[in-house]
Amino acid sequence: MDGPTKGLQTITLLSQDARLKGRPKLCSDCGFCDTSMRPLMAQSCVFVENRTAAIEQRVHGRARATADEQLFGVCRQVLAARLREPNPHAQWSGITTRLGALLLERGLADAVITTRAVPGTRFAPQPFLARTPAEVIGSAGNKPCLAPGLSLLDEVRAAGVRKLAVIGVGCQVHALRAAQAELGLDELYVVGIPCSDNVAYPDLQNFLSIVSRSPATVVHFEFMQDFSVHLRHEDGHLEKVNFIDIPMVRLGDVFPSACLACFDYANTLADITFGYMGAPFGWQWVMVRNARGEALLDLVRPLLEFRELLDAGDRRTAVASYLAGLASPRRRPPAPVRKLIAAMMRWRGPKGLEFARSVIEMKMLRNLQYVRSRFGRMEARVVPAHVYAALEPYGPAYAQAFGRALEPRTENQEPTQRPALGAEPR
Repeated sequence: MDGPTKGLQTITLLSQDARLKGRPKLCSDCGFCDTSMRPLMAQSCVFVENRTAAIEQRVHGRARATADEQLFGVCRQVLAARLREPNPHAQWSGITTRLGALLLERGLADAVITTRAVPGTRFAPQPFLARTPAEVIGSAGNKPCLAPGLSLLDEVRAAGVRKLAVIGVGCQVHALRAAQAELGLDELYVVGIPCSDNVAYPDLQNFLSIVSRSPATVVHFEFMQDFSVHLRHEDGHLEKVNFIDIPMVRLGDVFPSACLACFDYANTLADITFGYMGAPFGWQWVMVRNARGEALLDLVRPLLEFRELLDAGDRRTAVASYLAGLASPRRRPPAPVRKLIAAMMRWRGPKGLEFARSVIEMKMLRNLQYVRSRFGRMEARVVPAHVYAALEPYGPAYAQAFGRALEPRTENQEPTQRPALGAEPR
């Protein structure tokens, strides 16, 4: 059986242009097309047709039922948790990789698709098929770059794996779920991690060189709930950079079109999703989506401690202001003004789950406008129905800002001139 068409380490280190050359404009390089399953791409790729609603019915047994589920996906439980004995090499406490290791230890899975760092780097992703608990735990740590994890599906088949666990991001999980029946597996466990605005590895290095005073010593970084980027360094100290201080103009056009046309930050088709955005500092945000997800949480539960989720503030004003900025981009204010704005955001801005709602709504608005501006004919296939339901409260503001309805245009409606896109949220 043919293996991947490209070496994983080679493509990890390529620029975005070289990486996606010759592919459709909307391609996240999930790896599916690098396998013998490529003929199923048209039925599996989220950027050919978003089948989220149908897959949710099949995998979770129902559709989204509440306002929060329009943003976060189908949820049976939403929790804040962390390992009692955290993995010091993990981005947070290390629940995701510990769960993958447990599946192998208990014989529930034969192998785990996960992603480690390319040797000699911290953030260059290298998907691999882990066969031991130590290998899974050793892959801990965030690698916020494009990574073709599904390119390992042929290796899974060749190795005779019957019980598979996958730790993946939304675009990978969509393709995996759409083609699940063709995999011939006895068991499939899907552990999701939230994902947004990934870049190619060279672009990530450039981002760190612009944002950090010491980019070579950054061990972990994340866009946090206090409206600043937290960069942890080798010596343990934490460097913070306000969102508003990031010079987006210097970064250029680094985000792939696929990431700007994605509507699944929360990885809603996984059995269970482990993130951070809705949880207090130092804790992980857990979204249990179906019975299999509950079983996975029960498996790792003895190793966890839990606490209440925070939910405070009002996001609506901030999101409406962001929407106005999308339609009429504003000039970056001077440094003293930015400092004041950042302090006000921390004092009065949304917190906990309300912060997560605000970020997801902003990304939905930005990405909806991106699709309409660049790939208008694809909107009906790429934008799932729950996006319009989630953004309904902003319908009047959207119509005022963009001169058209938030709802998808019918065939008889004439298009209007589209304003330019504004700044990027994170």
